[in-house]
Amino acid sequence: MKMTFYGQFVAGEDQESIRPLIRHNRAFGVGSILDYGVEEDLSPEEAERKEMESCTSAVEREGSGTSKREKQYQAHRAFGDRRDGVISARTYFYANEAKCDSHMETFLRCIEAAGGASDDGFSAIKLTALGRPQFLLQFSDVLTKWRRFFHQMAAEQGKAGLAAMDTKLEVAVLQESVAKMGIASRTEIENWFTAETLGVSGTLDLLDWSSLIDSRTELSKHLVVPNMQTGQLEPLLSRFTEEEELQMTRMLQRMDILAKKAAEMGVRLMVDAEQTYFQPAISRLTLEMQRKFNTGKPLIFNTYQCYLKDTYDNVTLDVELARREGWCFGAKLVRGAYMAQERTRAAEIGYEDPINPTYEATNAMYHRCLNYVLEELRHNTKAKVMVASHNEDTIRFTLRRMEELGLYPADCQVYFGQLLGMCDQISFPLGQAGFPVYKYVPYGPVMEVLPYLSRRALENSGVVKGAWRERQLLWQELKRRLRTGSLFHRPA
Repeated sequence: MKMTFYGQFVAGEDQESIRPLIRHNRAFGVGSILDYGVEEDLSPEEAERKEMESCTSAVEREGSGTSKREKQYQAHRAFGDRRDGVISARTYFYANEAKCDSHMETFLRCIEAAGGASDDGFSAIKLTALGRPQFLLQFSDVLTKWRRFFHQMAAEQGKAGLAAMDTKLEVAVLQESVAKMGIASRTEIENWFTAETLGVSGTLDLLDWSSLIDSRTELSKHLVVPNMQTGQLEPLLSRFTEEEELQMTRMLQRMDILAKKAAEMGVRLMVDAEQTYFQPAISRLTLEMQRKFNTGKPLIFNTYQCYLKDTYDNVTLDVELARREGWCFGAKLVRGAYMAQERTRAAEIGYEDPINPTYEATNAMYHRCLNYVLEELRHNTKAKVMVASHNEDTIRFTLRRMEELGLYPADCQVYFGQLLGMCDQISFPLGQAGFPVYKYVPYGPVMEVLPYLSRRALENSGVVKGAWRERQLLWQELKRRLRTGSLFHRPA
């Protein structure tokens, strides 16, 4: 295995054995994003059982209440094995709190390894490894309903169809609408929308709206959504048992411990994206870490999956929030890892497909989001983006836009990322040309990374076909830029 698949896609068994590869890559200008690649080898039945148990609340399991979550945010047995149809991402299944602590310790060692290997490394984490996924489902459901309620109010005010950042509600009209619904008393409504929380503009945008359930406040009092049928505000956390609330708190504590260790070691922390039914919560919790830790430079990077229809809105909202609050925006842009699974789940369960309709639409979304962030980088030297792509057109698009916008490799604002063992014809020419480029570097014992390896080998089969053509095209592009001197030198 070490001479074949393992040697191709995995750096080594432990922190010590991966050092030669990291040093070798660094000599060619290629950094590392360390990721401990061990994955539990569960049967589909065992994975399904664990998922159903960990995504269902105590109330639902006891049969004393039905789930009030929308279909998308409920556990469904047919999709209990989240590995099904996924070839490019590791999957964690919740067992107990001790196992989550064990995952946290693994991530801590990974952060230490990244800090010890270089002074500019990254480490990747997944939030489903750190806590009970039921909390992510419930929180995602609340965040989605809360945003939808905003758009319902916007439609009432004749502002449907505007871009997320351009939609502003008249507060006085909104208060009147909410009062008519009988959702809350006039006093409560006025307390929601005060000058202290919203300023004095008289309007409310989606960022203001989201701040009403900001987790920096007392979470249990603010995580509420209006039930349009009953006319009541339904609090989220009141449906948690004491043990479930403790599990949620421990998840947040583990995230905090990892971020503090990353800050201590000088390592950037990459929070991976996951399935859409977890993602609103993952993005929101990552944003909370960014607020706390991205003060002088981006330490925490959020991941945006560009095959999703709402990615541009999410990117623009988060960039604007970073501007307003004064923290440093850090992002990784990917196309996404769960397309087949997400499409099938939406069709079978009966909710809107969250994925862009075509490959071309996903490419357009990626380039639109990337262009927006690159424009931000031109004006904001502390913001950073990682272009995590194996796509030749995306790399060329990025190089061209960097040149047009005056973004230079030496500024280290734009990073490139590819997987170890894949697309070296992109990574190494970029590194040798002076661009900050990183390999996603899995490591771990041979037998324990086999589940990861089996999927990586499948994914690589399609990439290899275009490798020679991509190498030729990319070299042509880089040589042209070397000839013009645009890669290294600022204009006088």
